[in-house]
Parts: sequence; C-alpha cells; structure tokens
Amino acid sequence: MKTASTWLITGASSGLGYDLAEYVLSQGHEVVLAARTESVMHDLAARYPATSLVVAVDVADPTQRQNLIDRTHERFGKIDYLVNNAGIDFLGAIEEQHEADYRKVFEVNFFAAVALLRLALPAMRARRSGMIVNVSSMDGIASLPGNAFYSASKFALEGLTESLWQEIEPTGLKAVLVEPGSFLTGIDARTHFSGELLPDYDATSGSFFRAMQNVAELSDVMFPGDPKRAARVIFEQLTGDPSVHRIILGSDAMARIGAKIDDLQGDYDASRLIANTTDFVRV
Repeated sequence: MKTASTWLITGASSGLGYDLAEYVLSQGHEVVLAARTESVMHDLAARYPATSLVVAVDVADPTQRQNLIDRTHERFGKIDYLVNNAGIDFLGAIEEQHEADYRKVFEVNFFAAVALLRLALPAMRARRSGMIVNVSSMDGIASLPGNAFYSASKFALEGLTESLWQEIEPTGLKAVLVEPGSFLTGIDARTHFSGELLPDYDATSGSFFRAMQNVAELSDVMFPGDPKRAARVIFEQLTGDPSVHRIILGSDAMARIGAKIDDLQGDYDASRLIANTTDFVRV
C-alpha cells in the first residue's frame, strides 16, 4: 500500500482549491486546507478528521504564512505537494485601476506564492522529495484587455516557476504549472472592477465590465470548465510522476494558448531577417 502523501492547498475554501482538497482527501491522502474563510473548510475536514487540518491564513501576511508551514509540519511531518492556489483579481483597464488594488493582486498571486515555496523548500530539499504546484492561468500565457494586472501576476508566476524547476530538479524536486481556463468556481462573485470606467476604453474594459454584469446569463459561455473534473485530472497528472512542466486545463485555455503560440511564432518568423543584424560584427 502506498504511503499517504501530504498536500498543502491554499485558497481551499472555494472553487478549484476546495474541489482539489476534497478529491485528494477522498483518495486517502492528507490535506492541509488553508484560506481566510474557515467554515466551509471545517465542514469538509469533519468528514476526514484523521487526514485533514484547517488553517486560517491570509497568504499575504508573513507571520500567518510561517504559522501555516509550521502547523503543517507539526501535524503531518512533511509537505509532499505545496499547491499555491490562492488568488484574487481586479478588472479594469491599466489606466483605470487603483494602485492599491493591483499591488494587492501581486501580493496575493505572486509574492505570497514565492514566500510559501521558499518556506517549504528547505524541508523538501532535506528529504529530496516534494513538488511545488503553482496554479497559474491561461491568462498567464495570453493576456486580455481589462485584465492586465491579473495576467501580469500570472506571467510573473510562470517565469518564476520556469526558473524554479531548473533549479530544483537536480535535487530531486519538481515544479509544475497548472494553467486553467475559465472554470465555474464562484470567482465571478469575488472579482471586482477597480477604478472608474473611462469612455475611451468602452470597447475593451467596458465590454468586459458589461459581460461581468450579465455573468449569470453568460456563465455557460464564459465559464465552460467543471472544477470537479479539473480536480481529478490535476490529481492524476501530479501523482502520475509527470514529465511535463505545464498542465493546461479547459477547451478555452487550449484555444487561447494555441492562438498565442501561433501569434508568437508569427512574430518569431518575422524577426528572422533582422535579429542577427544587431550583433557585433567580428572581423
């Protein structure tokens, strides 16, 4: 019988984080459920009292992050999978959004993930075992107007993780990016516009704003992904000794990332004639 693995999942009170925690627990593994809102996590943990731990945490708070890592090690003795899933989003054109809001997006989506993986890595390196799972987004590959700062925070997480896996794989550790499309996780109710709408951005940011006002009617189109199915696929991919570094989830993510690859290929091909002309001429 395989030994139970220990998962620390942030943002576990709702959406993909909750569904992943529920699925991992159902498979007989140990889960630390971490989020600011405790009640729903306690309800889930009550079904698996021997293999679960609920920790209330604001991932943007350094003291609470350290407490989360410490309590995980005290209860289960190890972290096999650190899943940095907590995230927030503010919508609006770059010029429209308030600085305090987009800085908060980076604090939660990027800097908190960096801090947590840095706290988890020493014990993982000592055991020569462990995986960092950073939940990115299709927006971390292909940005949209009206969602620049969320995308930028995920772009940053992508770049960091790409360096991370090159650094830690020689020590026996792994790092993986999960890149979901739009999943019906309730994030629409937690996503707010920042700043005041400017008429000049009506066709871009304004269009996004109007779509979000009608999300109930448009949910089938805007959120095609089923988070419970995603949770099962994530678990299977991560526990199946993955050789890939990116897991793309959702038909919309495949379409948008595919279009970005085509666009990048076009720009790359167009630069073939000029790129080398900028090097020093050696004689």
